[in-house]
Amino acid sequence: MTPVRRTTAAVAASAVLGMAVVAAAAPAAFAAPTPKPSPSTVLPSGLYGTTDPAYDGVWRQSLALLAQDTVKVTPATVAVDWLTGQQCDNGAFPSYRADASKPCDAKLPLDSNATAAAVQALAALGGQDAAVEKSVAWLKSVQNADGGWGYNPGGASDANSTSVVIGALASVGEKPAAVKAKSGKSPYDALLTFAKPCTGKDAGAFVFQVKQPGTVADSTAAGVLGALGKGLAVEGPKPAAPAACAAGATPEQAAQNGAAYLVTALKKTGHLDSAPMPGAENPAPQPDFGNTADAVTALSAAGHSDQAADTVTWLEKNSAAWAKASGPAAYAQLILAAHAVGADPQKFGGADLVRQLNATGPAPQAPGAEKSEKSETPDASEKDGKDDSGIGVWWIVGAFFVASVGVGILFSGRRKKQ
Repeated sequence: MTPVRRTTAAVAASAVLGMAVVAAAAPAAFAAPTPKPSPSTVLPSGLYGTTDPAYDGVWRQSLALLAQDTVKVTPATVAVDWLTGQQCDNGAFPSYRADASKPCDAKLPLDSNATAAAVQALAALGGQDAAVEKSVAWLKSVQNADGGWGYNPGGASDANSTSVVIGALASVGEKPAAVKAKSGKSPYDALLTFAKPCTGKDAGAFVFQVKQPGTVADSTAAGVLGALGKGLAVEGPKPAAPAACAAGATPEQAAQNGAAYLVTALKKTGHLDSAPMPGAENPAPQPDFGNTADAVTALSAAGHSDQAADTVTWLEKNSAAWAKASGPAAYAQLILAAHAVGADPQKFGGADLVRQLNATGPAPQAPGAEKSEKSETPDASEKDGKDDSGIGVWWIVGAFFVASVGVGILFSGRRKKQ
């Protein structure tokens, strides 16, 4: 689920990681270029988070609104308006566009993941039928011949993108199996090509792409949700038989196989690890908080919330620093994970995740209040996700990795696959 899966941007990630070895001997401030707003940049008042939204603006906004909805918090109208204002005339969403008053031009990269996340958030909130219908129509129009979706239109299908689009289709009442490309293939046809057999390394996991069979924790959490036809928000635990990998060519069995992989991967430490930094020799494993939270959600969706209990406890004890540094999408991932297993996100290891998320953007509407045209944005000092030193989260990312403190920000969630 996910940034933060999608909260990290590959362009920036490459810059940070590519300089990691050199930066090891340098001060954190020189670790890597950081995509943070310039001093003259004023971020939109309706946007959640204070870091540069170039790569994850729509994604983090969508997760924030979706997480608020799961805990019965009504977002500020200005926050919803900001999200709908990012939509292009053809129904697609880019990762972010700074000037929403201008039409989307042909050079603006359109983002299937951002579009699918926005659909899930707006469908959950209600009252945005026209915007949702246009986005769903666009997603269908860019479906690949294998039945799946890539990050950008025309790109090779991958497990993460295909799964989040499946979730979007399901959120509006579509039957994903019936959404077929001209070739006659459905999203599930594509998704099953990423499922590994129950033998060999990473048995039962979902790979990101057939040609990229490396790290599977991220794509497996996504693949389980997609194979089950579930979105990012999962409604409470539903017990099922113990997770076990078994041969089978159905989406349901592939989901259970993926769940079995996640159970095994979480068993040793209670968390998933991030991918090693390129060029690093014998790198120490770093906890991947975002993917770990996504794994909890996926296991609950598959009926194995009991298998995630130790992991939830681990997140309660260890995720606070990561969430504060990463911002709204991280708080949202934790809220969605807590919600999925029936835990209280307002009492998550002594933290009120809902309050912390709300503080990263415009104040939500008071319970029972009528929707207003504008919502007041909290003072910067109240934003839990803001770095008071003026150093953006991406500086923190580089510094944390260089220092090997185990925060695992960079590879948290699915947006690393961009």
